[in-house]
Amino acid sequence: MAHRKLVIKVTAGADAPERCSQAFTVASVASASGTEVSLWLTGESAWFALPGRAAEFELPHAAPLPDLMAAVRASGGRITLCTQCAARRGIEEKDVIEGVRIAGAQLFVSEIMPEGVQALVY
Repeated sequence: MAHRKLVIKVTAGADAPERCSQAFTVASVASASGTEVSLWLTGESAWFALPGRAAEFELPHAAPLPDLMAAVRASGGRITLCTQCAARRGIEEKDVIEGVRIAGAQLFVSEIMPEGVQALVY
């Protein structure tokens, strides 16, 4: 089976908890199954790049976001915070949790365009 990469852009946060949770769950499961995962935090999910914010997210019958994020990182996945989303929220590089990078649309496009990449937006 050919190597595949999954790029997930999550735009939802506490404003759409089920959609948000689905994105993190799919990223975690894919990462645990050996798929290379790149998880992008955009829109309201940008807040989860800050220490403690993912732990505040609650959804019945859903795995905790900090656990899902840790699973992605533990399997070699990347978590990226959108540059513009961070700027609009006053989030700087020094503010984010360890392992989260801040990058913009140019990097997102370069990640989703190669052959063998599947991109999902939640």
